[in-house]
Amino acid sequence: MEAQTLPSPWQFNCDLEVNFESDEKASIVCAALNVDKELQPDKVKRVMSVSNGKLAVHFEAVEARFLRASFSAFVDVLTLATKTIEQFGPGVEL
Repeated sequence: MEAQTLPSPWQFNCDLEVNFESDEKASIVCAALNVDKELQPDKVKRVMSVSNGKLAVHFEAVEARFLRASFSAFVDVLTLATKTIEQFGPGVEL
């Protein structure tokens, strides 16, 4: 008897890549955003990594609306973190 493979519930996905041109800046943003876990981990997954000065984020969700909500909320916080790095990051004189 052959085992049947069930379809993955994670049918919706997207990727985001942001070039910070520095592993240090990308790592700071990644660490800051990694603190906020997904509110519904049974419906949305988010995986982040840093390489060559870029922050890469992969999203998966069981429904398109969960993907959209997660992605949108993440971009809002990403924008805030990026502005903070630009304002107060390395090389800024006080």
